[in-house]
Amino acid sequence: QVELVESGGGSVPTGGSLRLSCFASQSTWNMAWFRQAPGKQREGVAGFYTGSGTTDYIDSVKGRFTISKDNSKNTLYLQMNSLKPEDTAMYYCAADQRMLSGSLMPDRYNYWGQGTQVTVPS
Repeated sequence: QVELVESGGGSVPTGGSLRLSCFASQSTWNMAWFRQAPGKQREGVAGFYTGSGTTDYIDSVKGRFTISKDNSKNTLYLQMNSLKPEDTAMYYCAADQRMLSGSLMPDRYNYWGQGTQVTVPS
C-alpha cells in the first residue's frame, strides 16, 4: 500500500505561483496530478511517466505548470505559475506501481492522496 501526502496548496492572486509536493511512502512507477473543481469531473493535469521518461500536460496548463520528481526523496512536484481563477480546484496526487504506459486517465492509478486546495480568486 502506497501512502501519498500532498502539501503546498493555498490561495494566491491571479498571476501568482504555487508549488505542490507529494511524498510517496514507497517507490512508484507513474505519478500524476489531478484536480477537481466543484461540480466538475476530476481531470488529469500533469503526468510523470517512468517507463518513457516523459511528462504530459493538459493543454490548459502547458507553458505554465511543470511536473518533476525527485526519486531520492520519493517526492513529486507541480510548479504552477501564472495561475488563473480557472485553476481553482482540489489537487490530488496519484501513483501506481504497475509498469504500464503513462496516462492521465484516473483508472490508471491505484493510489491517491487526500488532496490540497488551490484557490485563485477572480
